[in-house]
Amino acid sequence: MTYISAKPARQEGESLPANDNNHATRADLSFLDAINDEYEVAAIARRAERLGHVTLIAMAIGLAALPVLCLMLV
Repeated sequence: MTYISAKPARQEGESLPANDNNHATRADLSFLDAINDEYEVAAIARRAERLGHVTLIAMAIGLAALPVLCLMLV
């Protein structure tokens, strides 16, 4: 299995794109720098997956209940 790190490697000034006007600053300004640990990234992914499952279930219930509600109002 290929290992993929949540924190990409920093770019040096020589490897920046040619259209970059400021070579003194680093090119990577990522929110991933604020995450300290690979386990935190996994926790965020787990929470996002759970939220997706809850959303899917709520949408399925809503789509099933809407026709019943419309029939009751008629």
